[in-house]
Amino acid sequence: MAEPMIAVRNLNLSFGEDAQASQVLFDVNFEVNQGEIFGLVGESGSGKTTVLKCLAGLFTHWQGELAINGAPLAHEIGRERCRLVQMVFQDPYGSLHPRHTIGDILEEPLHIHQIGQQDKKVCEMLEKVGLSRAYRSRYPHQLSGGQRQRVAIARALILQPRVLLLDEPTSALDVSVQAEILNLLSDLQQQEQLTWLMVTHDLGVIAHLCHRVGVMQYGRLLETLDVEDLLHDRARESYTQTLVSASRDYPRAAV
Repeated sequence: MAEPMIAVRNLNLSFGEDAQASQVLFDVNFEVNQGEIFGLVGESGSGKTTVLKCLAGLFTHWQGELAINGAPLAHEIGRERCRLVQMVFQDPYGSLHPRHTIGDILEEPLHIHQIGQQDKKVCEMLEKVGLSRAYRSRYPHQLSGGQRQRVAIARALILQPRVLLLDEPTSALDVSVQAEILNLLSDLQQQEQLTWLMVTHDLGVIAHLCHRVGVMQYGRLLETLDVEDLLHDRARESYTQTLVSASRDYPRAAV
């Protein structure tokens, strides 16, 4: 049987020390297959983004086992890990350097990893996310929220990672723009055959993009299920059923 692309086993995380320690993740376990889009849902503070940050190397003091394509992840972050896993953050403005041009932002990972044909790769990536090469000379503040998120997606993909972590990629955008970004993400995933782990509050996003979903509450993964089972009220946990019921009246962009 093939190794899962992402394996999270007995993942625990605490902040603080000794009597002041506060545990935020409790024995989280799930796997994501090659080419799969796996969603994590749950209320704010449930630990969804914390799991992503452990995989991305932004938190390094976790306990348990993390692996990508069968290779265990170390607690420190290195070059190879950056080539393998990239993350798209919730706030497209806060994640882009305000004093760097879009060209500089996209070229920086190529410089760090000593990858050639930088001009060609930057232009190709801009076109891939629906922006012309004219955007290279612009600064983040000169772009709309949707355009900034397209740049953030381009930066994450320019190293051709195998795994993409997405933290609420549309929640900071206007409703009118959310559908455009979701459709772009769907097209890119199919083109690049990437494996995605996506955090979102919106079950409509899960239904549109994801194959399976994990439901988190209070730092624990309550259950994982196919999206079809989620949509047809076949969740086992009462908390999941409550999320589904609450989402039915929640306004969202058409996709």
